[in-house]
Amino acid sequence: MRDIVSCFSENAIQISNPSCSSYSNNICISPNLIPSIQNAVTCLYKIILSTQKQLLITVTWCKNNTIQGLNINFGTDPSTSFKLNTNTGLFRKKKGSKIVVELENSKIEVFWDLSSAKYDVGPAPVDGFYVLVIVDSEIGLVLGDIGGETISKKLKISTPAAKTSLISRKEHCSGNTLYATKAQFCDTGIQHEILIKCSGENEGLKYPVLSVCIDKKTVIRVKRLQWNFRGNQTIFVDGLLVDLMWDVHDWFYNSDSSGSAVFMFRTRSGMDSRLWLEEKLTQKDQERVEFSLLIYACKSP
Repeated sequence: MRDIVSCFSENAIQISNPSCSSYSNNICISPNLIPSIQNAVTCLYKIILSTQKQLLITVTWCKNNTIQGLNINFGTDPSTSFKLNTNTGLFRKKKGSKIVVELENSKIEVFWDLSSAKYDVGPAPVDGFYVLVIVDSEIGLVLGDIGGETISKKLKISTPAAKTSLISRKEHCSGNTLYATKAQFCDTGIQHEILIKCSGENEGLKYPVLSVCIDKKTVIRVKRLQWNFRGNQTIFVDGLLVDLMWDVHDWFYNSDSSGSAVFMFRTRSGMDSRLWLEEKLTQKDQERVEFSLLIYACKSP
């Protein structure tokens, strides 16, 4: 009996490296097109301490006309949060530390330095910063540019590190029907460039077409999008089955002509398939952490 991945891979689109694809890249991004602007990014992390105690940490970077900031939530209680407004005129303390909360008998500390942070077009800094979360004297989460030696000097002790996994990432963007981002689908994989584009009559087409490119190669192309506004496709990335789902109904049928669309990339393990041919899962499959990328795209009128 064949394993489930080999069965799916016969019909799935494989993107294991930038040099191979079942489709051409002739409809990927044009140099004259400007992608939509990213307004917010929310990442959900699962932390497992040496005591096997688990904690969910939600990190949100946001940016609009008045605010650019960071919000960290611990667990599911919205009152256990750490907030920073990083606007130059409003936020004075761009580096420091704080004991945020004692949650379920756990002591949580946050250390940060955004004084030299560099930003691209999105709300999250890309260089020159760090955010460090300590849970019960263990390193729970490290974001940005800080090494183990620097952490030891800062905390003045040798601090053990908890097991940290990125569970999901949500991105909110606004502008047109073109969006570019990056995603790493598993801890051992590489970062992939993702481009989502909706083409229309203004580009010489008789009907709207949705294209999704990974590493400059087209993995799906949905024709007559006004009728096929919802759907899904299985692709094969870094040895993983990834379900790609889209819903662009409001791009076409919203009454105020603005509308929003939702795109999701979700890794799938053998346990999710529930096929009759599935054999007993290996321990590796059971320990695999699944990942999802959710993109919420708002189209301006």
